[in-house]
Amino acid sequence: MIKLYDYLPSGNGYKVRLLLTQLDLPFERIELDIVKGETRTPEFLAKFPNGRIPAVEFEDGRRLFESNAILWYFAEGTSMLPADPFARARALQWLFFEQYSHEPFIAVARFLAMYPKLADDRRAGLARIMKLGYDALGVMEAHLSPREWFSDGKYSIADIALYAYTHVAGEGGYDLEAYPAVRAWLERVSSQPKYIPITRV
Repeated sequence: MIKLYDYLPSGNGYKVRLLLTQLDLPFERIELDIVKGETRTPEFLAKFPNGRIPAVEFEDGRRLFESNAILWYFAEGTSMLPADPFARARALQWLFFEQYSHEPFIAVARFLAMYPKLADDRRAGLARIMKLGYDALGVMEAHLSPREWFSDGKYSIADIALYAYTHVAGEGGYDLEAYPAVRAWLERVSSQPKYIPITRV
């Protein structure tokens, strides 16, 4: 069985849990508390040198880390990843956008809000973080205003990747009131078959 190394509050971990659940792929979830440094132990680093979750380990010993790489692997050959080369590139475009222009701001603001007593140098730049997160939401709003989904006109891993932290952006202080297309899209994602919330073990 697939082993998924995870941390329940993590949006990056949630992406993988949601996809595996929607694809009916059984997995064993192994909880690691990132705040307590449980992904920085010598044992974990020997398997996954980036020291982060999510990470997956297969029965044959193969291992994979980075959430969007994991999404891509499991989505291959399914309806969650387009077959057309250009549509696949568009999906990949949004995966890159999520990790470079979205997650570093929306996820970080949420993390800082969730752990207010945790020393973190990023607190000094919170105003910039919030602005750049809103910039990312603006890009999403512009794309979704005439569309239902991010790639190929249907639900895919591009949506899962962006949904994970967008749907809990309010926990980081973001107000989505000015983003009606984003809010409608969040409702569409949460209405998909076999949807699970981020808190589901």
